[in-house]
Amino acid sequence: MRSIGGLLHDLVTALNLVTSVLFVLLAVVGVRRWRRSRDQAALWIALSFLCLGVLVSVGRLVPTHPDGFGENTLQRLLVELLVLFPYLVYRFATAFVPPSRRLQRIVAMLTVGLSIWTFALPSFPAKGDPRPAGFYLYIVAFLLHWAVLSIVVTVRLSRAGRGQPSVARKRMRMLAFAAAALTLAVIGSVFAGDNDDSGVALAVQIISLASACAFLLGLEPPQMVRSSWRQPEAQRLQEAIRGLMTLATTRAEVAQRVLGPIAGLVGAGEAAIYDGDGKLLARQAGPVSHTKAEPVLVEEPGVVLKVWTSPYAPFFGEDELRSLHAVTALAGIALDRVRLFEQEHQSRLALERANELMTNFVALAAHELRTPVTTVHGFVQTLNRLGDRLDEARKDELRLALEQQTQRMASLVEQLLDLSRLDAEAVEIRPQGVDLRLRLQEVVEVAAGARVADVKVEVTGARTVRVDPSIVDHIVTNLVTNALRYGQAPVRVIAVADDDQVRIVVEDAGPGVAKEIEETLFERFTRAGVARDRVAGTGLGLAIARAYARAHRGDLRYERRQPTGSRFVVELPTG
Repeated sequence: MRSIGGLLHDLVTALNLVTSVLFVLLAVVGVRRWRRSRDQAALWIALSFLCLGVLVSVGRLVPTHPDGFGENTLQRLLVELLVLFPYLVYRFATAFVPPSRRLQRIVAMLTVGLSIWTFALPSFPAKGDPRPAGFYLYIVAFLLHWAVLSIVVTVRLSRAGRGQPSVARKRMRMLAFAAAALTLAVIGSVFAGDNDDSGVALAVQIISLASACAFLLGLEPPQMVRSSWRQPEAQRLQEAIRGLMTLATTRAEVAQRVLGPIAGLVGAGEAAIYDGDGKLLARQAGPVSHTKAEPVLVEEPGVVLKVWTSPYAPFFGEDELRSLHAVTALAGIALDRVRLFEQEHQSRLALERANELMTNFVALAAHELRTPVTTVHGFVQTLNRLGDRLDEARKDELRLALEQQTQRMASLVEQLLDLSRLDAEAVEIRPQGVDLRLRLQEVVEVAAGARVADVKVEVTGARTVRVDPSIVDHIVTNLVTNALRYGQAPVRVIAVADDDQVRIVVEDAGPGVAKEIEETLFERFTRAGVARDRVAGTGLGLAIARAYARAHRGDLRYERRQPTGSRFVVELPTG
């Protein structure tokens, strides 16, 4: 029977062979990864595993007792690869978020110094040869260099992985564990010495094998493993996609539902969704504190996605970044569905509003025209039936009343038509250069008629403004007519124009508007208390004036004038 030492030796040899194969495989995977992405991090990790791959494969060709210049040089080159490996892994870990230049210089100088020392040593003692004090000092420096850089790599990757999605976090922790395990294996191999049949040697090989497996999982995990790690984010994303197709009813809701899972999928520090016209639909902050300066841009028909990922995402989350295109395309489909729904909803509302406007207009016209029509009908019947019995004075009185009532009907019909156009938003605004003083004087002359002397026009500021003259005519005519009808002279029309707007004030010295109707003053058919009985009017003038002002993107408001009187203020944008 074979001794335990022989079995341990065989087991150590077998594990060493398996580990060597894995490190060579890692070198191939690293080079392929660099050729695929061509980024800085991939270059450093490819060089790292190339060092290990060359070391474990070519190292078997170096004899135990190298003889001659060629064999000794090859041995030193292999040792130099061991010196470079932790530095290259350190450069990989710092490629994402570079440390200070001072630290970079210190690490580089230590590595260069240790490399020079490697080639400056008189010799590397072979198995069984005495080892001088200078060689032990070199071993201590070598282990310190390896351990310090390995600790930096382990701490950096472990801390950075805390804010990453599942796949990236587990990959980074695998690499951190692998770097720490390999350091333990290197230190253990120093204590194991040349004894290949000891428990320490077996532990070293087991740790080395675990390190190689962890490196492989961190660098290129199989798809099945990635899918298993990705389950939490994938489940959230699937729920969001199901919600897109069933629950979301607005574009903003679609964007908000999908944005959180997207940010979680790639560990984005910030994410935003825009529609095809560049309008922001939703923006959301993610779990990562420091982000890339430039966002990852994903464009699909009808939607644009921007994600500000962590610097680790392109290397550790390349599959997740690629999946953004599919998720964005689904979001685009959902947005298009909601857009069609919104269009249909708006069309339905427009039809309902048009129907309501038509119904209201018919009811309004029937109600307001009933009185003058009834009056005219009564006068006409009187003339037809009793015309022969009436004297000329009575006939003239009836004809004058008929003329007044028909004028009232014509005015009412015109006002009702104005309201219908304003309600339907069918009034087109056409700004043009207008001499404000001349225009207001012309309007006042027409509106005031024989009482033009009771109205004073004052204009300050720019002489020519860009407004729709017909809108100004409608508003000022209504306000001046109301001031003369319900107020008292003098009536003042004051206009102030600047580059951005024109402000027109119409005020009178009458009793003012009763307090009880101030809140409803601009509602249709509202008329001032005492004036209702003694002054003819429809109560539509102010409602029409405000509607015209708002159609011009301006407004009309009422202010109480001190000590008495009314003041109406019109503000219209110019340009």
